Amino acid sequence: MGTSRKDNIVEIEGDCFYEQNPPFNFGGLDPEYSNFWDSWAVIVLVPYDSTTTYQPGTRNGPSQIILASQQLEHYDEEIGIEICEKGICTLSPVNPNVSSPEKMVKKVQNVFGYLRQCNKLPVLVGGEHLVSVGAIRAFAEDIDLKVVHFDAHADLRRSYQGSEYSNACVMRLVSDNCDFITVGVRSISWGEHKYIKENNIRCVYARDVIENREKALEDILEFAQGKVYITIDLDVLDPSIMPAVGTPEPGGLGWYDLTYLLKHLCGRCEIVGFDVVELLPLPGNIAPDFLAAKLIYKMLAYSGYYLDKKINL
Repeated sequence: MGTSRKDNIVEIEGDCFYEQNPPFNFGGLDPEYSNFWDSWAVIVLVPYDSTTTYQPGTRNGPSQIILASQQLEHYDEEIGIEICEKGICTLSPVNPNVSSPEKMVKKVQNVFGYLRQCNKLPVLVGGEHLVSVGAIRAFAEDIDLKVVHFDAHADLRRSYQGSEYSNACVMRLVSDNCDFITVGVRSISWGEHKYIKENNIRCVYARDVIENREKALEDILEFAQGKVYITIDLDVLDPSIMPAVGTPEPGGLGWYDLTYLLKHLCGRCEIVGFDVVELLPLPGNIAPDFLAAKLIYKMLAYSGYYLDKKINL
C-alpha cells in the first residue's frame, strides 16, 4: 500500500490527508492531543451519500458532528477519565468518489488498512452506511472478525435500484467477508426476513432490547468474542431523540439502552474500530448533531478505558 509520512500530512494511495486543527477537529483538541503520529485514535470523515435511498443529506453529517463536538466536555463522568489525553487525531475528509460506489468503498478500505498498519483505532464518521463496508473489509481480509451492527433496518438486500453497492445492501456485502449480529432492527422486507431465517442470521430486535436489555446483552456477547468491529446507524435510536436520519423508524432504542450495550461490548471484546453513520442534519435542530458527537466520544471513552485496564465487567 503506497503511503508516506510528513509532519502533518498522511499520504495513502495518492490521496493526501491533513491533520485538522481547532475548530476543524473532533473535540477542538490542541495539536498536543491531536497530531497523527502520537494519537491513539483517528477520526476518518467520509461525507458521502450517493446511494441514499430516501432523503439525501448525510454528506453533511461529518462536518456538523465536528462542529457539535467543539462543545463536548472532555471529562466523561461515567468512566471518570479524559480520553482525549490518549490522543484523537482528525484527518481531513475522504474525497468522495461519486462515479462509483464500489470505488468509494475501496478508497475507505485503503484508508482503514493504513490506519490498522499504524496500530490506530480508526473511527469512521459518515455519511451514508455503505462506506462502512470498506472499513470492515480492511479488517476482515486477514483476521477472524465479528461485526456488531446497530440499525433500525436489516440492510440485507442483494441489490437495490439495480446496484449491489447500495445503502440497502450494506450487511449483505459484509456477509461475504465475516459474521455479524444485527441489533435494534424493527423494519425489514419479506425477502430480508426469508434470508435471515434461511441463513440463521443473528438478530436482536429493538423490542428485545427494550423489553429485557440484560437478556439482549447476553445474546450479543454470546456471539461477539475476540476482535470486534461496531457499526452504528443512528436510526437504531428512537426518533424522539434522533430524528435526524433519512429513514426514521418508531420504537427505537433509548440513549441508555444503546450505551449500556456498547459499554459491556467494549469491556468484553477487543474493539478494532467503529463507525457512526447516517446523521442527516436538520436546520434549526442541533440536538441530534450533539448526540452523535457525544456517542462517538462515549465509544472512545469505553474503548480506551477497557483497553488500558484490561478488565471485564
